[in-house]
Amino acid sequence: MGLSEVVYRVYARTLQRQLEPARLPEHVAVILDGNRRWARAFGAPTASGHQAGAEKAQEFLTWCDELRIPVVTLWLLSTDNLDRPEGELVPLLGIIEGLIDKLAGARRWRVHPVGALDLLPDRTATVLKEAADTTRDVVGMHVNVAVGYGGRREIADAVRALLLEHSERGTSLEELATSITAEDIAQHLYTKGQPDPDLVIRASGEQRQSGFLLWQSANSEYYFCEALWPDFRHVDFLRALRSYSERERRFGH
Repeated sequence: MGLSEVVYRVYARTLQRQLEPARLPEHVAVILDGNRRWARAFGAPTASGHQAGAEKAQEFLTWCDELRIPVVTLWLLSTDNLDRPEGELVPLLGIIEGLIDKLAGARRWRVHPVGALDLLPDRTATVLKEAADTTRDVVGMHVNVAVGYGGRREIADAVRALLLEHSERGTSLEELATSITAEDIAQHLYTKGQPDPDLVIRASGEQRQSGFLLWQSANSEYYFCEALWPDFRHVDFLRALRSYSERERRFGH
C-alpha cells in the first residue's frame, strides 16, 4: 500500500467520523453525469465510459448501504437520451440491463423502476419489471433506477393517471378541479409513497437540474462535484454528506 493510499484512507475515515447519523439524508438522488467525457479523455469508446459509470453506481450503493441510507435514486437514462444514435444507445441499454440484473441478483436491495417504461425497448422494460418483481420482498435499501426518465413526463403521467382514476369513479372535471391538491398529484408520481430526496448530487461539474425529480426536489439540497461520474470517489460522497449535514434546511422559507 502506497503512502498516497494510506493518506486517502485516513482522510476518508476522518470525514466519516465527522458525520452525525441523525443528520444524514434519508433519500439521496444522483445524476450520474460525465461518462461520455470520461471515455473521450482516455480516447476510449463511449460504451467504456458507460460501463465504468455502471460499475461506479454499484460501488456507490455499497457506500450508501454502509451508512444505512434508506432510499437512493440513480438517474441512468433520461427521455432525451433515447434520441441518441443507435450505435451509442443500444450498447448503453445493454449496460443498464446488465447493471439492473446484477442489482436484482444480489438480493440485497429493493429495485424500483422510475421512468416511462412504455418508451423503452421491450427487453429493457422487461428487465426492469422483473427486477422489481424479484426484489419486492427484499428487506433493505430502496434503490430507484431512473431509466427513460424525464421530470416533465413524470408530472404529465401523474396528472394523466389522476384524471383516469377519477374518470373511473365518475368524478366530473368541475368536481376534480375544485378538489385537486398537490398531494393528489404526488400520490401518482413514479416515487409515490417515498420520501422526497433530501440531497441531490450531480457529478461532472455541471450545475443544473435537468428536470431530475422535478416535483420531488422542490426542497432538496444540491451538491455539485467536479469529478466525472466514473472518477467519483468515496471521499467525494463523504464531502457531499458533510456539506449537507452542515446546512440549515429551510424548506423554501
